[in-house]
Amino acid sequence: MKHIQFGRTGLRVSRLCLGTMTFGLQCDEAQSQAIMDASADGGIDFIDTADVYPLGGDTATAGRTEEIVGRWLRGRRQSFIVATKCFGQMGPKPWDQGMSRKHIVEAVEGSLKRLGTDYVDLYQLHGFDPSTPLDEALEALDSLVRAGKTRYLGVSNWMAHRLARALGRGEVKNLVRIDSVQPRYNLLFRAFERDLLPLCQEEGVAVIPYNPLAGGLLTGKHERGDRPPQGSRFTLGRAGAMYQARYWHEREFETIESLRAVAGEAGMSLATLAVRWVLSNPAITSPIIGASRPEQLADSLAAGEAGGLPPDLKAKLDEMTHGWRAVDAER
Repeated sequence: MKHIQFGRTGLRVSRLCLGTMTFGLQCDEAQSQAIMDASADGGIDFIDTADVYPLGGDTATAGRTEEIVGRWLRGRRQSFIVATKCFGQMGPKPWDQGMSRKHIVEAVEGSLKRLGTDYVDLYQLHGFDPSTPLDEALEALDSLVRAGKTRYLGVSNWMAHRLARALGRGEVKNLVRIDSVQPRYNLLFRAFERDLLPLCQEEGVAVIPYNPLAGGLLTGKHERGDRPPQGSRFTLGRAGAMYQARYWHEREFETIESLRAVAGEAGMSLATLAVRWVLSNPAITSPIIGASRPEQLADSLAAGEAGGLPPDLKAKLDEMTHGWRAVDAER
């Protein structure tokens, strides 16, 4: 597995990042550990999680994923770059969520305990909270770096204008910089090519996109006309409706049929083609790949080993999916 510079920092991370949101609900602990084993065997040493995971759970299950990851990391913490996030609801009180100073400072302590470590390499805000002054959140994050709780800072699910303002405010106030962003990005969702990705290239912000396989739709395993299978990301708790709204539509299935033919001509699986397309964008640092079974990692690992696509093939895919650049980024 190749490694790449993490934005303009001195850190280098594996070309693929393992996402863990399936751990603890879609996958039990034994399956989760097997997925992490397969990922590590494939050369991935960058792991992303969040305090609210597993996906599809609630406050009763929040934190379970970090605990699973933490138990697996015992004895090998120094061999991995570990990223986690805070923002979502972790308890019954109104201050148990968002990006207030109180929540950020308390949330990182909870994550460190569950992960069994005294620091994380990357700490991220999992969303944007308009009710909290931006300076308050940035100052709280800055304090975490200065206290040694995290090495780098990032955000997830932020629009370009919000990231730009955070970068500017950080410069004005001499705060530790936001060095990464985690947006949704794949062949069926290209809206952030208009503003966020160019901003990141210009400012040297690492981009670690999630959903490179559109929740599994870009593996080609789901057929048009079928109901979303039980136990999949498209039916899982409260997240199921969100994933169906994002991807489970006739237009998406029509696009996948066209992409499947191109993948066959290129001699690779649709999943490998989709991840290699994401890797071909020069703004992208490490796509976050996930799985509910270890064997599902094979196609993504093959993409990581091969790297980006030949220019002519990428151009063909760009043209075929050009309409997905116009999708509303808030969708």
